[in-house]
Amino acid sequence: MSKTNYSRRGVLKSGAVAGAGLALPTIFTGSSAAAFTNEPTGSTVTFGFNVPQTGPYAEEGLDELRAQELAVEHLNGIGDGGMLNTFSSKALGGDGVLGKQVQFVTGDTATKSDVARASAQSMIQKDGVVMINGGSSSGVAIAVQGLCQEAGIIFMAGLTHSNDTTGKDKKANGFRHFFNGYMSGAALGPVLEKEYGNDRRAYHLTADYTWGWTQQESIAASTEALGWETVQNVLTPVGAGDFSSYIAPVLNSGADTLILNHYGGDMVNSLTQAVQFGLRDKQVNGKDFTIIVPLYSELMAAGAGSNIQGVFGSMNWNWQLQDAGTQAFVRSFGEKYGRPPSGSAHTCYVQTLLYADAVTRAGSFNPCAVAEALEDFEFDGMGNGPTLYRGADHQCFKDVLVMKGRDNPTNEYDTLEIVEVTPVDQVMYEPDHPMFAGGDLGECNDGA
Repeated sequence: MSKTNYSRRGVLKSGAVAGAGLALPTIFTGSSAAAFTNEPTGSTVTFGFNVPQTGPYAEEGLDELRAQELAVEHLNGIGDGGMLNTFSSKALGGDGVLGKQVQFVTGDTATKSDVARASAQSMIQKDGVVMINGGSSSGVAIAVQGLCQEAGIIFMAGLTHSNDTTGKDKKANGFRHFFNGYMSGAALGPVLEKEYGNDRRAYHLTADYTWGWTQQESIAASTEALGWETVQNVLTPVGAGDFSSYIAPVLNSGADTLILNHYGGDMVNSLTQAVQFGLRDKQVNGKDFTIIVPLYSELMAAGAGSNIQGVFGSMNWNWQLQDAGTQAFVRSFGEKYGRPPSGSAHTCYVQTLLYADAVTRAGSFNPCAVAEALEDFEFDGMGNGPTLYRGADHQCFKDVLVMKGRDNPTNEYDTLEIVEVTPVDQVMYEPDHPMFAGGDLGECNDGA
């Protein structure tokens, strides 16, 4: 994948350095006692886009950057406007935000929490950002969300699927549009039961950090409710590269199903190696061996090639949806980059517009005014149907997609097919659900 040049007009480069000190002084740029962190005073306002440009999730991060740049162009009146034309809220006019043109800085999280936190800190202290958006790892998202809470900055999470992001680690200054592990389990369960029945023995390989832990818990709970047995759950390091030593024991475990709680390059490698080991050609317990990848992305599917065929998973959004919002975004993204956008690109684009819309409706960049505008906000026209930004935990609730690797793809982007659009009611849960318990949203911090 070629990198997009982000040094064009309206773009600043962040001076983030990994390992920089993390203490955050209160930042006042306004002159009044009511000033808040990085209150913009000139003709521009700066957003911070913090994504993995290197490391195992770099493919996702680079697509997020493409979408974030596109969102800024649309906010500033460049291009065809994309989802501004379909968004149910009509607050944004394509003339900037509250009379200010939007510029942005970028940082590389390298899919490491300490690096991401240092990058975000630099954006806040050196570049004066009013909002940070991005991330392709829940560990990164939780770390940056905590930093933004301390600093008095709004964090519009990008790709983060761990239950903990809006569960035990939720923060008043953090908001998530992307779905979570519980929702994946709730959507996949009925489809897996229909496809594979109630008598399966599952072996899990799980990324050893907050996302892998909570996805595995969610998928195991969902499949065990069907009658499936969880034979083993083995934790694997992020960025391992070679998963053969983890896959070999599956052959003698008595399992007839392998569930890969992996993402990005890790998922591509582990799935490819599982197929090379011949797992999909085996019969165990009188059943054809199957592989499941609970969290999908188009970029992962493309990387896995034919190995993805027939494999079930879930997604937050897919470019093949036929609603007006999806079509508008896919058209804008395709004209600019020559390819359809991924789900990670979509959620970062939407989060950027949602932040700008909330600022406009609130009439202020004050993070607490923005948070109030986002809480319990209902909207449509952004590709997922009617959506609620729940105030109790800052989690978006919307339909969830169940996907399957396409058996006969017609081109490099035609790798997945939509099996089912799971209605939001099926994936809804109460804020105090046990998988999300233990956290406290707390109070919004504006840094003043």
